[in-house]
Amino acid sequence: MNRAPAPALLALHDREMREGARPDGPDDTVERVGRVVRRTAPAHGWNGVVWSDLGADDADAAIAEQVAYYTALGLPFEWKLYGHDLPADLGKRLVAAGFTPEPDETLMAGEIGRLTLDAELPDGVRAVPVTDEAGADQVAAVHERAFGDDASWLRRQLLDRLAAAPDDVVAVLALAGDVPVSAARMELVPGTGFAGLWGGGTVPDWRGRGIYRALVAHRARIGADRGYRYLQVDASAQSRPILERLGFSPLTTTTPYLYEASGRTSVSRQEEEAAARGGVRGPGRA
Repeated sequence: MNRAPAPALLALHDREMREGARPDGPDDTVERVGRVVRRTAPAHGWNGVVWSDLGADDADAAIAEQVAYYTALGLPFEWKLYGHDLPADLGKRLVAAGFTPEPDETLMAGEIGRLTLDAELPDGVRAVPVTDEAGADQVAAVHERAFGDDASWLRRQLLDRLAAAPDDVVAVLALAGDVPVSAARMELVPGTGFAGLWGGGTVPDWRGRGIYRALVAHRARIGADRGYRYLQVDASAQSRPILERLGFSPLTTTTPYLYEASGRTSVSRQEEEAAARGGVRGPGRA
């Protein structure tokens, strides 16, 4: 198998995962408006701009259009800005329009067949699939213990996905005996070569024992079995070194720019469950 060069892989990710974005749940819509692709979801879902192809002459008008659209719906939203997006000063323009930037993450991806997937759970810990309401409750409980914030939105999102498209989401709990100590999920995107890793969180007493790495490997093997070639992660500074050791490559940076509407706080992809945190509180999730 030939390894895809990073620029080619980034271009493929842009085309399949951003410009060609699919709905996240049964009540989501994805639409292209001019040179912007946006997602609209219930308040507990993710709302925002996933792709844009703007220039200096039309960026401000496009930003104003999205602000007006989501404000009319009473929804806070996120403009997910990637390091190679144009114009080069798009981040400054978003700030000038009232957006608040969150910490940067690194978009990382890897060919599953080239990743190091030999990590195993520690003795006494087993991985179990999440398929029902009881499991979703446990995932939310782990998130709250790991990160100290409310996870009711996560429970609702997961239940939506399990009800509408159970084959497109893989959620897993790590149990020590019968006690949940870590949780993570993988979102499979039909029609693409990519699966995304999200939600890696481990409760404080169980960190540093390799559970995060083992759950990455567990999900990667499932993704491979289902025919996916690539895994992608929005990685925090804490998780990037771990993922690099597993064989992931950095492609670009990504920064959530949040816009609040009607006094409500946006659910950002970072706030959801940060990709590749591995149980460390901070941005990113895997």
